[in-house]
Amino acid sequence: MGSQGEVPRVHGQKKAMGTASILAIGTANPSNVLEQSTFPDFYFRVTNSDHKQHLKDKFRRICEKSTIKKRHLYINEALLAANPEMATYMAPSLDMRQAIISEKVPELGAAAATAALKEWGGRIEDITHLIVGSTSGGSDMPGADYHIMRLLGLSPSVRRVALYHQGCFVGAAALRLAKDLAENNGGARVLAVCVETNLMYFRGVDDAHMDNLVCQALFGDGASAIVVGADADPAAEKPLFDVVHATQHLIPETGSAIQGLIREVGLTFGLISEVPSLIAKNIEAGLQDTLDGAGVADGADRNSMFWAVHPGGRAILDKVEAALGLEPEKMRASRKVLAEYGNMGSACAWFVLDEIRRWSAAEGCGTTGEGCEWGVLFGFGPGLTMDTVLLRSRAAHT
Repeated sequence: MGSQGEVPRVHGQKKAMGTASILAIGTANPSNVLEQSTFPDFYFRVTNSDHKQHLKDKFRRICEKSTIKKRHLYINEALLAANPEMATYMAPSLDMRQAIISEKVPELGAAAATAALKEWGGRIEDITHLIVGSTSGGSDMPGADYHIMRLLGLSPSVRRVALYHQGCFVGAAALRLAKDLAENNGGARVLAVCVETNLMYFRGVDDAHMDNLVCQALFGDGASAIVVGADADPAAEKPLFDVVHATQHLIPETGSAIQGLIREVGLTFGLISEVPSLIAKNIEAGLQDTLDGAGVADGADRNSMFWAVHPGGRAILDKVEAALGLEPEKMRASRKVLAEYGNMGSACAWFVLDEIRRWSAAEGCGTTGEGCEWGVLFGFGPGLTMDTVLLRSRAAHT
C-alpha cells in the first residue's frame, strides 16, 4: 500500500486489443400464433366487445394497414378465461400480470440465449457478463437477469446488468453497452438478452382511446440474444458484424411523445401520431454524428449500406426510408420482421440483424450485410430516444 494520503495503484483487467463483434444471434417466440387477418374477431370476442361494431371496423382497418401478417402471443382464450380482468379495459390486474410475466419472461429469454450460445459454440463458463433488457416485465427482485442466469447455468461470478422499462431502443442500447464491456475487459464474452411480451398491456376496448387499439394491433411476443466479444478466436468463433461505434440522442422537447406507465391496470401506453415524423426529421443528424464519431467518410449514397431499422410500425419505416433516401429493398429485413412478428419492442433489433445475415448467406452475398461493407442499426423509443450503431459486416458464412 502507498503512504498515507496516496491512492494505491490498482492493476485492473486489461482492455481488448480489437473492436467488439457480434459472434452469434439467437431468437425465440411463443408457439401460439395469431393471424392478423382474424385478430379483430378474436380480440373483440375475448373482450366481450362484439356489439361495438363501429370500433371493430376501425380496428380491422388498423390491422390491415399495419402490414403485419401474424404475431406470436402468449395471450389465448384459456389464459384470458382464467384471468378475465386482463380482457377488461383498465381493470386492476397488475398482480396477476406480474405473476405470469415473472415466469414467462425468463423462460423466453433463456430460449433465445440458448440458441445464441449454441451458435457461438463456446464454453458456458466463458461468459463473463450478462445484459438483460425488457420493458414488459422482469423487474422483480431478483429479476429476470437472475432467473435467466440460473436457467442457463451461468457462472455465479457473471457480472449482470439489467435494463428494465426503458422502451424499444433497448436492443440498440444493450448492443452499445455490450461493446463497451467487451472492449474494456480483455477476454470478455458478453451475453445480451432482450425479451418482450404484451401480457403487461393487453386489455379490452375503450371508445375514447384509439392509441389502445393501435397498441393491440401492433405488439408481439419475442426474445433475441447475442454473444459479443473482441479479439475473436479465428479457430473457434465466427464474427458476424463488427460493432464499430454507437451513439444515443434525445430529440428535444419530445419527452411526452411516447409514454409507458406502470399502474394497477398494468402497463399503459400513450403515443402521439407525430412520432414517425419526429424520428424522420432528426434521424439524419443522429446518423451523421455517429459517422463522424467513428471517423468514417460519409458517402452520399445511403444505398451502399445495409440497414437494420427498428420496425416500430409501418409509418416509422416509411418515414425513415424517405428521410434517408433509401431504395425499398434496403428496408426489406425490417419490413419482413414487422410482417412476421409485429413490433417485439427491444427484441426486434437483433431479429432484423438475424434476418439480414441469413438472407445474405442464402443469396450468396459476399458479406453478412447483404453484400455491403458498412451498415447501421437504429433503435427508437421513449424520450424520444434514438440509438444508432455503426456496424461493419464480415464475410458471409455459408
